[in-house]
Amino acid sequence: MSKQKITIKASVTFIVFLIIGLVFSCTPQKEYTKIYSANDPNIQYVGRIDNRNPELPRFWAPGVYMQFTYEGDSCIVTINDELPWENSHNYISINIDNKIIDRVKLTEKVNKINIGEKVLPGKHKVTVCKTTESGIGYVEIVNIQSNKLLEPECLPDRKIEFYGNSITCGCGADTSALPCDSGEWHEKHNAYMAYGPVTARALNAQWVLTSVSGIGMVHSCCDLEILMPQVYNKVNLRSNEIEWDFSKYQPDVVTICLGQNDGVQDSTLFCSEYVNFIHNLRNHYPDSKIICLNSPMGDETLNPVLKNYILSIVNYLNTNGDKNVFSFFFSRSYVGGCDYHPTVEEHQLISEELTPFIKDLMEWE
Repeated sequence: MSKQKITIKASVTFIVFLIIGLVFSCTPQKEYTKIYSANDPNIQYVGRIDNRNPELPRFWAPGVYMQFTYEGDSCIVTINDELPWENSHNYISINIDNKIIDRVKLTEKVNKINIGEKVLPGKHKVTVCKTTESGIGYVEIVNIQSNKLLEPECLPDRKIEFYGNSITCGCGADTSALPCDSGEWHEKHNAYMAYGPVTARALNAQWVLTSVSGIGMVHSCCDLEILMPQVYNKVNLRSNEIEWDFSKYQPDVVTICLGQNDGVQDSTLFCSEYVNFIHNLRNHYPDSKIICLNSPMGDETLNPVLKNYILSIVNYLNTNGDKNVFSFFFSRSYVGGCDYHPTVEEHQLISEELTPFIKDLMEWE
């Protein structure tokens, strides 16, 4: 072979490799995903959580939520569902970039929720919230599979805790998927859209819901064997299990919305237990402002009685030195949802009543 032919062949080979290199350099490369454990420092959690196994944070309460920010074209969150009852699956709510995207029913024991398919590739802030309550069992966060988890934004400094019953849980509020007379009772839960989280988001605050359907101060309904003063200090209130460390969440504001399930009671009994309950809270929250609410479901019989109870309780505590206890009464009843609970839309109206009161009380801008 002549020297000229060898030179031509070498030149052609060089050009071919050059073209291949240009093609690869101009073709977008697939971003590979990584698996981030549930205790990755870029994942934030708010609420009463069982962290005895930090790689599987477990929570029962409605409204517990996690937040993270990812970047890329893929994001899958793996969540375990306890299933204490054969087919009673939990629901979660998903918010992406401060927009409500979906309320999702978990369908398996191990569930892979594809967040990435709900949005275009890029940078996204995600909130995943347990929207059903303790009696439906726990959920566990297993991991996040994504291209990249980013350092999260700081959580708001403001903190609110909402004590209550089924109203605070968001029970019977959401009929967007199933009407009231179909499916299971818990399938109409939407804690994320209950008045507490809606109020907190309006005030740029973190939230915790310490609530159980049917629970009361001195009398619970529906064969429930627990009362709020017995279980308020637990991670799993419904089963009265696992001591909660109050130092993990010190709220600026505490609201108490109890009395609907108690009904009309002996005033001395109810008011005494209510006062003792606030004393117990005050031991854990020395600086919190505590607001006693009437029931947004109360009728013309209960509401006047409950208002008198609350006014007496607040006056007693104020007179005896606790000036950081207040009362607030809703302007009307909200009973348009399942079993006369507030609807999602009515929870918004409840929040619109409560939010300015808290804002003024705390002098929050």
